[in-house]
Amino acid sequence: MIELRHLRTLMALKESGSLAGAAKKRFVTQSALSHQIKELETRINSAIFVRKSKPLTFTHEGARLLNLAEEILPKVIATESDLKRGLEGESQQLKLGIECHSCFRWLMPVNEQFKQHAPDAQVDISSRHLFDSLNALQTGGLDIVLTSDPVPGHSVAYQHLFDFEVKLVTSSEHPLAKKAYVTPTDLTKETLISYPVPLARLDIYKHFLEPAGVEPGEQKQCDLTSMLLQRVACNDGVATLPTWSIRESQGLSLAAVKLGAEGLKRPLFGAYRRDATNANLIQKWLELVASEGLKLQRINQ
Repeated sequence: MIELRHLRTLMALKESGSLAGAAKKRFVTQSALSHQIKELETRINSAIFVRKSKPLTFTHEGARLLNLAEEILPKVIATESDLKRGLEGESQQLKLGIECHSCFRWLMPVNEQFKQHAPDAQVDISSRHLFDSLNALQTGGLDIVLTSDPVPGHSVAYQHLFDFEVKLVTSSEHPLAKKAYVTPTDLTKETLISYPVPLARLDIYKHFLEPAGVEPGEQKQCDLTSMLLQRVACNDGVATLPTWSIRESQGLSLAAVKLGAEGLKRPLFGAYRRDATNANLIQKWLELVASEGLKLQRINQ
């Protein structure tokens, strides 16, 4: 009833946000794509997206089919690669790009588990492509990128791994430490301590301050999480970190405060090339990352 071409069309609609864009991704005319969508809607007796919605909005039925596409298509790609190449011919190298400074610590157990699954695999974790990792992925410099900011494209697939919360970290003596949550205006002119990442790329700026038209104060940068936390404890500024990093603050006089009443939640995706020659290794590694993410969520609840 539901065919792979339908699922690929749904993914193209999600990535492009329009019929015209989806038609280009699927290399068909817009008329042919509309006909295919109408055929699918007839089969399931329901519309899959709201007509004339901008941006394109999926119906409940369309969203369910999209979830199915995101689950099944990566597995189909991996299986097709196996059948074409054979398991013995698969590359045993895995080059990982991480857009998250604080992920390295909890990735170590993942790599230990991965070595048990693929003892001959060569795993290289690098942050040298930190500001250009997705381009490095597309050109073959990397095999996987962990990112919270997917960029729609035909050659790269994004697999959702888990969600995490980012919190404000302050000295326990800071005026904001006692608040149940902070608003963007609370952080006006506050000195922000971060990893060596441009302000415009920080989650706190892109998804909390900038939408509210708020500018922080001076940005100070720090390479190591432990040193960053110590500087915050000394009232050198405030920081925002995933909850798993805040657990490293044992012995320091710090407070963790929600960003907004609902908290600032961010997704983590595993990005990989659709035509990767080491698809089995990629899927196994991402499976282990997703499992580790569930453990982190339980610990931080």
